[in-house]
Amino acid sequence: MPTIREMMPKILNDGKIDPREVDLLSELIYADGAIDREEADFLVVLNRRIERVSPAFERFFFAALKRHLLTHGVIDAEKTDWLKRVICSDSRANAREKRLLRELHGEAVRVCPEFEELCKVYC
Repeated sequence: MPTIREMMPKILNDGKIDPREVDLLSELIYADGAIDREEADFLVVLNRRIERVSPAFERFFFAALKRHLLTHGVIDAEKTDWLKRVICSDSRANAREKRLLRELHGEAVRVCPEFEELCKVYC
């Protein structure tokens, strides 16, 4: 099985991620049961670089981000800063990103004041 880094050129070659590639990414990312920052960063780069985002990849991408951010149920200032760079880099959030913020807020055991402010600004 290829590594996630080995997959990027193959995926980017045709500019899209097909369902088979989403399944393979899922196997690789969830292999150890957790999504670490390196894996989350990889998915962010991949999401920004693909030309056509399929619904299957979009669902996988946001579920993976949520799982990464809610690892311990707490969204702290460091995670909030990372999230802001990921979804709000263009100074706005699209409908799916806003939904992610609302879901994180609802599912987190505890959130920091910075996350509360992020939600007020973008939701």
